[in-house]
Amino acid sequence: MSSSNQTLDFAIQRLREVRRLLLRLHKALLDSERTLYEQIYGHIQSSNEFLGLVINHEWFNWLHGISQLIVRMDEVLFSKQPVAIEQPNELLEQARTLLQPNNEGTPLEQRYFHAIQRDPNIALMHAELAQMLSVER
Repeated sequence: MSSSNQTLDFAIQRLREVRRLLLRLHKALLDSERTLYEQIYGHIQSSNEFLGLVINHEWFNWLHGISQLIVRMDEVLFSKQPVAIEQPNELLEQARTLLQPNNEGTPLEQRYFHAIQRDPNIALMHAELAQMLSVER
């Protein structure tokens, strides 16, 4: 196997690992936001209603960037076309940039910061993801 193939395989494997954890984090963020939403607006009656809210209600808008990143990861990981080394590396960089909690940053950064503060499981997943994204393995 050539060095460039090994490098690409390694980048794709890292992307798979990050995606797997990002899916878990996204689910935890959705659950956390649902709980807060229900405290203010009342019980969400069904999964269909919840999906509609996630897609259309401004409460959940900040999560759309994470959802879109997961879709872009899927497009690379499940592509039938050859993948260039830049593609997984760019997605990993986008994840690093996107998942920056900041109490005074963008709406996503602020809401992500607050989710980390209120939910220890989200904080642990964030720490694990940050470590995965910072390590040049």
